[in-house]
Amino acid sequence: MDYYKREPRSGRIVCLLCRHYCKMKDGQVGVCGVNKNEVNKLSTLVYGHPSALNIDPIEKKPIYHMLPGSTALSFGTVGCNFKCPFCQNWQISQSKEIKDEVYISPEKMVQLALENGANSIAYTYNEPTIFYPYARDIGILAKRSGIKNIFVTNGFETLEVIEDMKSWLDAANVDLKSWSESYYKKVLKGGLEAVKDTLRLMVDAGIWVEVTTLLIEGENDSDKDLTEMAEFIANDLGKHVPWHLNAFHPDYKMMDHKWTGIETLKRARDIAKKAGLYYVYMGNVPVSENTYCPECCELLIGRSGFEMIVNNLVEGHCPNCNRVIEGVFR
Repeated sequence: MDYYKREPRSGRIVCLLCRHYCKMKDGQVGVCGVNKNEVNKLSTLVYGHPSALNIDPIEKKPIYHMLPGSTALSFGTVGCNFKCPFCQNWQISQSKEIKDEVYISPEKMVQLALENGANSIAYTYNEPTIFYPYARDIGILAKRSGIKNIFVTNGFETLEVIEDMKSWLDAANVDLKSWSESYYKKVLKGGLEAVKDTLRLMVDAGIWVEVTTLLIEGENDSDKDLTEMAEFIANDLGKHVPWHLNAFHPDYKMMDHKWTGIETLKRARDIAKKAGLYYVYMGNVPVSENTYCPECCELLIGRSGFEMIVNNLVEGHCPNCNRVIEGVFR
């Protein structure tokens, strides 16, 4: 795909990677700081230059309903198209210092996944949409090698990117950071309606979607907001879409804000269950979140932290009542 379009009259190009649709003059960079107009063409400055690279449990993404117990080669670059004051990876996401001395080609990234026995590649740590040209080239090669692809994203992809990614992307964990459009725009520098639209489009495209909300007491945890979020997931995405409710811990520009208490997470989980969601998980707290059959309550997947300790699924079905369990299990 073309990642930009030209505006002949203005002499600018429009970046098509995220919904900021940055208009850039020659030599100018977009909001993300890593996509640049170079002689009327879009140049992704971080292409081939990851700033973080690890082998992680897939559950750490968090993805709970895809290849449980497997590992994901996880990487990110610098830069982001949001300005979240609570970012837990701000050292790279809010940095523009590209590691030019580090170069990993798409072919080499897939080779690293194969050498380390990773069943998937996760584009994560910072916002992968801003390095989509790099991610796409890796993802297409990974798919040919039988490796799954996962986006961990803020959900600000353009329609053009979503249409393109459905041919190679297997799963996405999308942040639903707030239920306030003004909070998204003023604080995060994004947009709630755009994220909701992305979620709907990804589900419709057949991408396996899980949703994460970092709960920050006094910011996004009112009963009203949580109820409307849960009902949106249930009604617009599907009751089978997993919702991860994660506890906030002080970081970046919110060091003076208190930790999220487990009672807040339990309250949110109860609201989600009341809305009819089948799979609701609490994260960033010392509890083990298991997966149970929505039909008969049989234990399907037992976890200790990010480690899977038991998997009772039988070819994606409940071993007790034979219900099909939603997800990607092979």
